[in-house]
Amino acid sequence: MFRTKNVEQSIRDTEEPEYALKKTLSALDLTVFGVGVVIGTGIFVLTGVVARQTAGPATALAFVVAGVVCALAALCYAEFASTVPVAGSAYTFSYASLGELPAWIIGWDLVLELALGCAVVAVGWSGYMRSLISNAGGSLPDYLSGTHDGKFGFDLLAFLLVLILTGVLVAGVKLSSRVTTVIVAIKVTVVLLVIFVGAFFITGSNYKPFIPPSEPTSGGSGLAAPIVQLMFGFTPSNFGVMGIFTAAAVVFFAFIGFDIVATAAEETRNPQRDVPRGILGSLFICTVLYVAVSIVVTGMQKYTELSVDAPLADAFKSVGHPFWAGLISFGAAVGLTSVCMILLLGQTRVFFAMSRDGLLPRTFSQVHPKFGTPYRSTILLGLIVAVVAGFTSIEELAELVNIGTLFAFIVVALGVIILRRTRPDLPRAFRTPLVPFLPIASVLASLWLMFNLPAETWLRFAIWMVVGCVVYFVYGRSHSRVGKAG
Repeated sequence: MFRTKNVEQSIRDTEEPEYALKKTLSALDLTVFGVGVVIGTGIFVLTGVVARQTAGPATALAFVVAGVVCALAALCYAEFASTVPVAGSAYTFSYASLGELPAWIIGWDLVLELALGCAVVAVGWSGYMRSLISNAGGSLPDYLSGTHDGKFGFDLLAFLLVLILTGVLVAGVKLSSRVTTVIVAIKVTVVLLVIFVGAFFITGSNYKPFIPPSEPTSGGSGLAAPIVQLMFGFTPSNFGVMGIFTAAAVVFFAFIGFDIVATAAEETRNPQRDVPRGILGSLFICTVLYVAVSIVVTGMQKYTELSVDAPLADAFKSVGHPFWAGLISFGAAVGLTSVCMILLLGQTRVFFAMSRDGLLPRTFSQVHPKFGTPYRSTILLGLIVAVVAGFTSIEELAELVNIGTLFAFIVVALGVIILRRTRPDLPRAFRTPLVPFLPIASVLASLWLMFNLPAETWLRFAIWMVVGCVVYFVYGRSHSRVGKAG
């Protein structure tokens, strides 16, 4: 169960013609992918929610704290991705360092998280599109607008979006990167407009107090309570200095996705150089944009008056500029398209890597003879995600995406420490600094954020992991190529 797949074998597997992905991506492509998946609803919605309810104008500091936590994980991802430039991200890394069963668990985890993440984003995109259609005087019937307020319906727009993006991914990752580049250009332009135009409407008094006085919270009860409250009796507080850290646990999830850059390592022309640049570059750009937007929006409108549904758009309405509000809504709808596509890309690459290793049926790792993409796994997963997005209201499942991502961060950080000890001879184009102290700090920071999630999220996560272990022992263990070779 703890047999490892050495790095050399992982790289040799990428050279089998029938299972080899095309190398077409550059550092710019990877940076665009990273920015494309990170900048989504977080920057358009989460900024106002956290400012009003948790941190006030100090939300900017919460973004800095969350960015530092992500940077710790990013440095670990960068070393692994440049040392083991193979599809699969944390799954492949843990196979090389921790063993087959831990690798399976993290791969199973990533497939769920990225699938749910894609479905959640598709449903969010559908909501923005229905709003734009409504502004134009049109409408969709209720039964084609998804499940809302207890009324069951089919979300046609979310379903169609995932199917179209599946087709784009089958046609080639380079085409995907070109589509993403256009979308990201539009999205970043809208964000920059928010920053520069909004700066003219800042009122200094709105920043006072910058760190509002601390307010205790009642916390949750039962399974709805955070694990940290159930285990230690600690109840998080809103506002004050501790409110900044409470807010960081929330806004952290606006950064989720930069690690997906590592799943495209095998399709990168010079992964040793370009993958670290793509991971760290996209994270830096997104952190700067998040901090700038939070400063502007809390300066435009008093934090106690911010909207929790569309804070950026409503902030411009509050100063008498509905045109900019409409432009922001358009940017959000366009931006979510790239988030959805890159989440689907990451999921298919993890599934592909697990299939190539024999832990899932090998047929799903065959690449298209013309496009050079894992078309079978892409089509299968695309159909599943499209159905989930079409039929499910999944607000409460969004937290599963968060806990799975943090779990992956912990595995990668531990893997860096272990591989440094077991394979010090490996050529490393990028080396995580201050090992083992920095990876240990990454593990502790990720655990702290996981402890701030509700107990029911941990329970759902545990159930999915148990199902994964059953699948591994029934199928994966006996079909593993590493096991057969041994």
